[in-house]
Amino acid sequence: MKKQEGKKKCEEDEAGPDLPLMSLNHVSRLCKSVKDSVEFYKEVLGFVPIERPQSFDFDGAWLFNYGIGIHLVQAKDEQKLPNNDDLDPMDNHISFQCEDMVALERKLKDLNVKYIKRTVGGKEDGVIDQLFFNDPDGFMIEICNCENVKLKPAGSTGRLKLPYDRHNPPVELGSNAAKAS
Repeated sequence: MKKQEGKKKCEEDEAGPDLPLMSLNHVSRLCKSVKDSVEFYKEVLGFVPIERPQSFDFDGAWLFNYGIGIHLVQAKDEQKLPNNDDLDPMDNHISFQCEDMVALERKLKDLNVKYIKRTVGGKEDGVIDQLFFNDPDGFMIEICNCENVKLKPAGSTGRLKLPYDRHNPPVELGSNAAKAS
């Protein structure tokens, strides 16, 4: 019994015990117009409307694709929405991995979506192309080929959980293997 307790204690390093988390489920966004935001996420990013629980007594919509949901909620107070059109890559945003940056940029141009484009990184770390734009409510979105950069855990890779049934970025694991959940 003491041997197992010691093993358990090693697994529960300074970060505590493993949590039963699986993945990011959804991102929630307040909207000036749920209808306009649904159209944007469908047309620009290819999200698909899905049914919401009928018991909800507020205006909203759920969308899903690429293994993630976007929950749109009608804003009661538009003061809570971003109030600028600035595109600052250092500001809050959600990022989507893309396998064809040229096609995505062409789509943004075709739809007259204002965006900025930048390239970061270098030979040693890898080069990442990024496109930044806002949704109709001013929330920033990034599209990138971040997969060009290998994830290098700064701490114990024994705590890193990679889902076995979906896409994972390249990870440099060193001598420890990551857990597949």
